[in-house]
Amino acid sequence: MARTPAVEHSFAAACPLPVGPGPSPCGAGAGPGAGAVDADVGGAVLRAARAVLAERVAQASEIDASFADELAGRVRDFTLEGGKRLRPRLLWWGMRACGAGDATTTEAALRLGAALELIQTCALIHDDVMDRSRLRRGKPAVHIGLAASAGLSPESERGSAFGTSAAVLAGDLALVWADDTVAETALPAPVRRRVGAIWRSMRTEMVAGQFLDLHGQAAGDSSAARALRTACLKSALYSVERPLLLGAALADADERTTAALRLAGRGAGIAFQLRDDLLGVFGDPGLTGKPSGDDIREGKPTYLLAVARERADAAGDGGALDVLGRAVGNPDVTEDDLGNVRAVLEATGARAHVEREAEHLGEEAVRRLGEAVDVGSYAGRQLLALVRAVSGGRSGPSPTGPAAGEGPDGHDGRADQTLTTAEGGHSR
Repeated sequence: MARTPAVEHSFAAACPLPVGPGPSPCGAGAGPGAGAVDADVGGAVLRAARAVLAERVAQASEIDASFADELAGRVRDFTLEGGKRLRPRLLWWGMRACGAGDATTTEAALRLGAALELIQTCALIHDDVMDRSRLRRGKPAVHIGLAASAGLSPESERGSAFGTSAAVLAGDLALVWADDTVAETALPAPVRRRVGAIWRSMRTEMVAGQFLDLHGQAAGDSSAARALRTACLKSALYSVERPLLLGAALADADERTTAALRLAGRGAGIAFQLRDDLLGVFGDPGLTGKPSGDDIREGKPTYLLAVARERADAAGDGGALDVLGRAVGNPDVTEDDLGNVRAVLEATGARAHVEREAEHLGEEAVRRLGEAVDVGSYAGRQLLALVRAVSGGRSGPSPTGPAAGEGPDGHDGRADQTLTTAEGGHSR
């Protein structure tokens, strides 16, 4: 298979940024009330989420006992029982590195962290319905559990219809609760306006990213530009950049600091997705916890596959294009077929190209973070470690050796080796 020159793609075009002033350093001081949370951010968010959800389920019980037990309670349990609280941790350390941490801001940050967990619950429940996934976090997916709890077989037409329909409602309920939690959080008026604008953008971007992913599979859109745009919306904005900006908003960070954090989050988020694409094909199932090659079988329109196609096409390599055409999107693909796909990704230079891009994006994210906050302070070090772990840089995973975990894009993420210890506390 012929090697071809690199095909250039514009990450800036996939994730265009608003034009604004350059970054300036953000302060590192903090008031009282945050020290205990620093030691265990995930645990503090869990406690806040437990309090919020107890109130929501109690309200649901007043409406209807069956609704509360079967749907509201399931949303509560799903939210509390899994995940690594990545988004709340990014929010928290973004806020702390920008100098905030008084009692009022601490409470607001924890409530917004709980809201982020709820919107993630919405994304995961809906994602499993769309992907027809049977398992989530080692347990039956919500739509499977709902069918079974109604005494129906998830395999039957009736059980499948009930389970998927009820799961859509469960996801909707999680989103409603997330919005309610944000709306009921006490914030100064200027901060509330900033938080509201970020929250509204994040919700819409999350839906847009999922739609582009679905549309790419259905329409067979394999362009690199489309793959980058999807990665931007699903991983960079929703999972990394927006949570960081929520933390900056709570700290009332200036425009220059916010601009630098935006760039850091965007670079780290796209780097994560590129590494996740690599692990979907080359990862060790014993480490990732997922079968290698699932992205190929499902026909995921990843940047990795798009680069391989573009390079093979530019070289007139019909054999490589034929290998990709037969295997990608074929649920019955064999191990030999997957081996041939890996060979194409190697021979076209697509794997090496994506690895280089991910490394560059991760380095740029770290550099931008250093322009935004004092990475020598305690909070700055925690945020730096978290950004490195997300992007897969130093203190982060190798391209082919991560541990299993839940990733920023809402799937059981494969590129998340060190998030559990990045902040020096407990993770969940």
